Amino acid sequence: MRSNPVFVAIDTTDLEYARALAARLKPHVGGIKLGLEFFSAHGPAGVRAFSDIGLPIFLDLKFHDIPNTVAGAVRAAAGLGVNILNVHAAGGPAMLKAAVEAARGVNPDAKVIAVTVLTSLADADLEAVGQRGPAADQVARLAALTRDNGLDGVVCSAHEIARLRAALGPDFLLIVPGIRPIGADLGDQQRVMGPKEALDAGASILVIGRPITAAPDPVEAARAIAGSLGFS
Repeated sequence: MRSNPVFVAIDTTDLEYARALAARLKPHVGGIKLGLEFFSAHGPAGVRAFSDIGLPIFLDLKFHDIPNTVAGAVRAAAGLGVNILNVHAAGGPAMLKAAVEAARGVNPDAKVIAVTVLTSLADADLEAVGQRGPAADQVARLAALTRDNGLDGVVCSAHEIARLRAALGPDFLLIVPGIRPIGADLGDQQRVMGPKEALDAGASILVIGRPITAAPDPVEAARAIAGSLGFS
């Protein structure tokens, strides 16, 4: 039986609230994502505080620096017992190789993935920072670079799923933020899709934050999303 692909993004500076929310959502999600806001407030100890919740952890810090620095950061992050961690694909081949080698040396089971193009960026934004668009083409280039340097998958928008799945095969992880159920506020996301559409297109993991965490009843929101995907 396939496991629930929904990872809830818990980005808050309130550790006790985050832990309590994760525990309440546990029956209806497949994992949690902890990002920069949370990590900046609580650091490694905050990540370790989730070890007894019993949910897989995606540590979303998007490392992007020279290879030696990224290797050290990844080594430290992998040592926290997280299941998934990430870097920026735009850091280049040497950085990507250093990241995956560092992670494997600490925790061979940890998945190392790369961010391609942030889902808050549209084609015009890429031009503004000197990257070659359109966004879908840049995502495809960076995803191929990621695969070729031994990483386990990428972060991409829902609109690139089908293209990447066809190009990179069934086992390459496609982790998709910017998932918005029908009627949800888009927030700062540009390239979005509904949960069922994204899963049907070939997504491996759906990262969903505010549609769950900012809902009047987060547990009911998570339950409804899980139900729409065929999970109770």
